[in-house]
Amino acid sequence: MDPHTELFQKHRPRLLGLAYRMLGTPADAEDVLHDAWLRWHAQDKAGLDDPEAWLVTVTTRLALDRLRHAKVERESYTGPWLPEPLIEPEEHPEAKTERAETLALSFLLMLERLTADERAAFLLHDVFDYSHAEAAGMLGITEDSARQRAHRAKQRLRDERVRFTANAQTQRRLLERFAAALERPSTENLRSLFAEDALHVSDGGGLARAALRPLLGGERIARLYFQVAKQEEGHDVRRRLHVLNGAPVMLTWADGQLVTATWIECDGERIVALHALRNPQKLARLAAVTKSPDGPSLH
Repeated sequence: MDPHTELFQKHRPRLLGLAYRMLGTPADAEDVLHDAWLRWHAQDKAGLDDPEAWLVTVTTRLALDRLRHAKVERESYTGPWLPEPLIEPEEHPEAKTERAETLALSFLLMLERLTADERAAFLLHDVFDYSHAEAAGMLGITEDSARQRAHRAKQRLRDERVRFTANAQTQRRLLERFAAALERPSTENLRSLFAEDALHVSDGGGLARAALRPLLGGERIARLYFQVAKQEEGHDVRRRLHVLNGAPVMLTWADGQLVTATWIECDGERIVALHALRNPQKLARLAAVTKSPDGPSLH
């Protein structure tokens, strides 16, 4: 490996982490890194004082351009849009090291509330520990502008983060109870799992059955999943817990096909948000490495 390729590979986990947090889909992040590599390959390295800063700057600006286009496309997306999980750990070694909680799928979904510029300024400063002055240089704006954007982003995210707990053990316990309730469905058992004001978001992308709008209320969510459980009768349905993006996710197979990836947020006792990824295009990467399990379903 030549020195320039070796240097790019050295910084690749950080660049991928930045691009993925910006975009929420591994394929888009990989495309950004490919473009960054092409620009790096063509760059005259002799005049570079700080190769890492150059690479982060190029990656950030490429990701910003792609995110602006993506936000326009997501406005016409069929139903709610959810981020796509990473395949760990081989795909993304940084997932276990550098602020792994900011890779959580629920956190990535919260980042969607920010403008593209706020998202970039926040990630550079608060996740990747660049100073406001460094972030400003990477974004091509003034230091005050970078500081203001990061501050606005933190304000928008703060209230949402307070509501949830990131306790993976509690999430796992509630997902196991949720799986058990689906195997022996009753509205009472399901209702006991959800907070009164629980939120349900499902992403089918127009390619799989999913609610076209977020569903609010524990009672309504319980009724929905009671019907889901009844529809599963007569099918070979198996559920397993996996760790994706640093948190437990329940994968559901029906008749050998991966049909749903489910993750939750909780208040310590009950589920306050449930996200169901059902878009088969987004599930394809997971399906390729997580074959339908043998043996009984999770319960």
